[in-house]
Amino acid sequence: MTTPLVIIKPHSRDLGGFTVRRILPAQAARTVGPFIFFDHLGPTELAPGGIDVRPHPHIGLATVTFLFEGALMHRDSLGTVQKIVPGDMNWMTAGRGITHSERTPDEDRQGGMTMHGLQSWVALPHAQEECEPTFVHYPAARLPITTVSGVTVRVLAGQFKGLVSPVATLSPTLYVAAEFDAGATLAVSADYAQRAVYLAQGTLTIDGQVLQAGEMAILPADLLANLHSADGARVMLLGGAPLDGERFIWWNFVSSQRERIEAAKTAWRDGQFAAVPGERDFIPLPEH
Repeated sequence: MTTPLVIIKPHSRDLGGFTVRRILPAQAARTVGPFIFFDHLGPTELAPGGIDVRPHPHIGLATVTFLFEGALMHRDSLGTVQKIVPGDMNWMTAGRGITHSERTPDEDRQGGMTMHGLQSWVALPHAQEECEPTFVHYPAARLPITTVSGVTVRVLAGQFKGLVSPVATLSPTLYVAAEFDAGATLAVSADYAQRAVYLAQGTLTIDGQVLQAGEMAILPADLLANLHSADGARVMLLGGAPLDGERFIWWNFVSSQRERIEAAKTAWRDGQFAAVPGERDFIPLPEH
């Protein structure tokens, strides 16, 4: 008998000028491995002028940005200036605190563009929650890629199908982008304690159970799952080791201690976070 999958349906969130589909955290599953937050943007056509996510703070997490289409310019309080394009892996560890902005690059503002991508957060292990902030950019050419029976897989983090990502993580983490040809099947073994499948586009069944575009399926532990796409699909696999204890989320802050989040609120309100060089505007602390 097939084990029923836990299916997470998205809800829409307006982030100030553009809408995302938010998958995690959800009532059915607050986390999958270290992944504590998962947003899907697009595909959407940006008007000339693009998007501007003003400087804002983070603590206690790593942001992971991956694009299918479009481009973003990342700037942070470390002085990093990095254009993010499709296929790249971008890992920003906030630790004790970092500020960053994400904007349409100047050279892409006039004509508009298609924007399509994912941003996820990975909660840091308890011992590293207050580590020094860092930003590491991995261009697409550095990430291992292979084709297995009509499925092209790019290993963004962790190990999959014998490939090992160069991305350094602080706990066992799986993150894979898979592009299915029509009629292709991919077996996903239970190499990580927690795993999920997100269908970004196309059609997909998991051991015969249908997953709709925009939904995430939590895979049962120890299940060898067979993913099949009749018409082609764009899929993300994610997971890893369970978190080492409860985490609290408020706005852009993640911590194992509520008091630490309260301190971060005060620090942002009082201008105590480091600024992004060359940027004067910022997102104020929300009232709720």
